[in-house]
Amino acid sequence: MNALFEYLIRLGDDSLIIGHRLSEWCGHGPVLEEDIAMTNLSLDFIGQTASLLKYAGEVEGKGRTEDDLAYLRCDREYKNILLVEQPNGDFGMTMMRQFLFDAYRKLLFERLVNAKDETIAAIAEKSLKETKYHFKHSSEWIIRLGDGTEESNRRVQDSLDTLWRYTSELFYTDAVDAELIAAGTIPSMEGLEEDWEKSVGEVLSEATLTIPTNNWKQEGGRKGMHSEHLGYILAELQYMQRAYPGLEW
Repeated sequence: MNALFEYLIRLGDDSLIIGHRLSEWCGHGPVLEEDIAMTNLSLDFIGQTASLLKYAGEVEGKGRTEDDLAYLRCDREYKNILLVEQPNGDFGMTMMRQFLFDAYRKLLFERLVNAKDETIAAIAEKSLKETKYHFKHSSEWIIRLGDGTEESNRRVQDSLDTLWRYTSELFYTDAVDAELIAAGTIPSMEGLEEDWEKSVGEVLSEATLTIPTNNWKQEGGRKGMHSEHLGYILAELQYMQRAYPGLEW
């Protein structure tokens, strides 16, 4: 297994799937401004996907493009975390999922800008500018909803209780990470989880939300073992390329 290829696929798939989830809000946002905002967030993630999967194809050396990797793999070949494939639910659920993920990606890209791999560092530098805004946007909504009405507080607390089980996978590491860190390709991620917990905790406290205390952890995405939701996502995402191979606009 090519560790660098696997690592890029993981990052690219995270962006691809959450980008697709956000695109599902197009035309369905609670207000026009947020409808447009979430569509733009989706475009940011798809842009990140293109950069990461293009580089992954170059590293693999088998002639696969970013489009091939995005649209022509089977579900078990996708390595995104389970969190990003969870259903949108209501607006509060979407914002909670986004907030938990944004907090992680911001800290991750802040480390990856120092990667010795110049392409990863460049992608991280560009993506970090977007991710800082993503985190600000989702944080503000979590505070507004959590510290809002009794109804909004209850609903976003339910969202937090539902999604918290997937957050441990944000910090999943295996031989892939160890090999790249040992080779100096990417920097050490020591302290990433602690920094995330601090960042998330500060926002949730201001939002008057309570972090769940259960220890139930749901993982598997990094190994290609997904929830039932990914199959439905791929059926929609891949339809055109599967039905009309090689289609070009």
